[in-house]
Amino acid sequence: MTQQTFSSCARGVLAGLALSLAATGVAQAQGPATPAGAPTYADLADLSDAADLVVHAKIRKAITVPAERAASVAPGHARIYVEAETVALIAANAPLGESLRYLVDVPLDARGTVPKLKKAEVVLFGRPVRGKPGELQLVGPQAQLPWTPALEARLRPILGELAAADTAPAVTGVRDALSVPGTLAGESETQVFLSTRSGDPVSLTVVRRPNMAPVWGVSFSEIVDQAARPPARDTLAWYRLACFLPAALPSQANLASAPADRARATADYAFVMRELGPCPRSFAAAPVASR
Repeated sequence: MTQQTFSSCARGVLAGLALSLAATGVAQAQGPATPAGAPTYADLADLSDAADLVVHAKIRKAITVPAERAASVAPGHARIYVEAETVALIAANAPLGESLRYLVDVPLDARGTVPKLKKAEVVLFGRPVRGKPGELQLVGPQAQLPWTPALEARLRPILGELAAADTAPAVTGVRDALSVPGTLAGESETQVFLSTRSGDPVSLTVVRRPNMAPVWGVSFSEIVDQAARPPARDTLAWYRLACFLPAALPSQANLASAPADRARATADYAFVMRELGPCPRSFAAAPVASR
């Protein structure tokens, strides 16, 4: 990228953005994504959930911020002041104009130079800077991704689920769990009630019957239903559970008093976690905050 003069206008924008980023840090974005570092479903859900704006943009100007104004940049990165034009709003909870300005940290290439960004098309996950029309605060590391039709196609179902009236709420932990035996040997039901950021109800149910494999499901309502089913992988409901529940049932959440009931509750919770599977992420750091 050709080095451009760090103008007085850019200095003014930098000062405003620096204040808005003081508590969160500057996003460390990729250049062109490599297959090994391609975002997973969880990466994209993290970014989408944290952002007020998801923007397809085209970079018009990229100026390297002088080192003395970018003391917090990680080794092997450079801080870039970017001016871009909005190609399309992929999702928005806030107004946005045609022109954008933001800061992003990018990795240097193998020669130790800043990669060419001018004319690159990118997806930005950000929030508007209050009182600064056209200025965008990226939500965290990797919040600038190279735009491709395939990436946008992956994002749209996530953003659609997040915007739905019945969206699965953000899970913050396990509130309590109780397992009770049935009337027949080998019959039981375990209910696990989850805590959520919004206070909306979420519960897990595991049912065991003699000579049958255990079945489980999740309910996103006040009704605890044995007919509830597990969420499909790479959906928002799956993400809320697989990516945010503790790996093991917290002892203090287990309300059963009988040792056998406590052990069954612990085993049933472990069964659910195995069924959900791991929550892989390619990005080392999640966004600064979620809605």
